[in-house]
Amino acid sequence: MSEDRMTRLEVLAAEQERTIEELSAELTRQWREMETLRQKLDRLTDRFLALEEQTAPDVPVTKPPHW
Repeated sequence: MSEDRMTRLEVLAAEQERTIEELSAELTRQWREMETLRQKLDRLTDRFLALEEQTAPDVPVTKPPHW
């Protein structure tokens, strides 16, 4: 009976190790994807701000009417 228990524990440990490795690989993949998306978002933000500056009307500097 002790041998069966030991075998079950070894199988369980092996399955858990495989699960941990799979989770780690998935986490790494998601991290890379997040970094890629963050870089794209930064580039889009820069483009949007540049376009906004180009299309913003120039506001003349004038004295308020009460001066």
